[in-house]
Amino acid sequence: MDVIKKYFEKVYDWLAWLSAAALCLIAVRLLFQVFVFASFSVPTDSMRPTIVPGDYLLVNKLLKGARLFSLNDSFDHKPLKITRLKGLEDFRRNEVLVFNFPYPERWDSIGFNVLRYYVKRCIALPGDTLEIRNAHYHVRGYDGELGNVEAQNMLAFYLKSERNEEEMVKNGCFYAYPRDSVVGWTVKEFGPFYLPARGSRITMDERHYILYRNLIEWEQRKKLTIRDGRFYLGEEEIREYVFTHGYYFMGGDNCHNSQDSRYWGLLPDEYIVGKAVRIWKSKNKMTDKIRWNRVFKKIE
Repeated sequence: MDVIKKYFEKVYDWLAWLSAAALCLIAVRLLFQVFVFASFSVPTDSMRPTIVPGDYLLVNKLLKGARLFSLNDSFDHKPLKITRLKGLEDFRRNEVLVFNFPYPERWDSIGFNVLRYYVKRCIALPGDTLEIRNAHYHVRGYDGELGNVEAQNMLAFYLKSERNEEEMVKNGCFYAYPRDSVVGWTVKEFGPFYLPARGSRITMDERHYILYRNLIEWEQRKKLTIRDGRFYLGEEEIREYVFTHGYYFMGGDNCHNSQDSRYWGLLPDEYIVGKAVRIWKSKNKMTDKIRWNRVFKKIE
């Protein structure tokens, strides 16, 4: 009996040690995914040719600062407080970023779905003034190229034809955010559109009401209304507004087929997960074969 008892005690000690080791490994993996790197799969071709369907992206969170928030609150659709830790550098134009899509449920108010991610290229930063002229991106004061210029050239050439323009109108992809006749922007001619930075101040007028209403309501969790030419945040009349967050303009490299900021507007800074840095795996969904020529390819 003593031998059997010692045997079971030894087995119990080993099981306890293995369980503790397994829990430690799970904790380390979880911390690594939260604070350092995470993996995301890509189902669409909106970033072609940089990223294609079946690519698995390695996203660096440490570089820009990981986010902390309550998963329970996000799943319960409660007001969400997101804190970003200090990163090693700021976000930059032309970086490929992964973010939570800000309109997961409805188009008239910003929401948050922790399971719904987009990947796009950062075209403009908080404080920038963005324009699209003949389907090409421009930021005032910036002389470098923005986005996939070849794709923009192709879209501009395509839109030279009135028939093609009418086809895009028919398919609902010609008119751009905010889809309002007062503004009248399209994917061909858009802006100028100022991207608020934290602390930016605007005067309230009809145009700013149309452009920034969703952002203001999201920041303040109050309805912004217009009555008799006056603007009310909740029941309080306001004549100007100071933004508490910074906003980004995101564009797909395949600009002929990309649901990006041209259609839904600006991205709050807190919604950005991190920078996509490598393709760590790529699988052809038709053949289920690994695309070895794309494995560990740097994303630029």
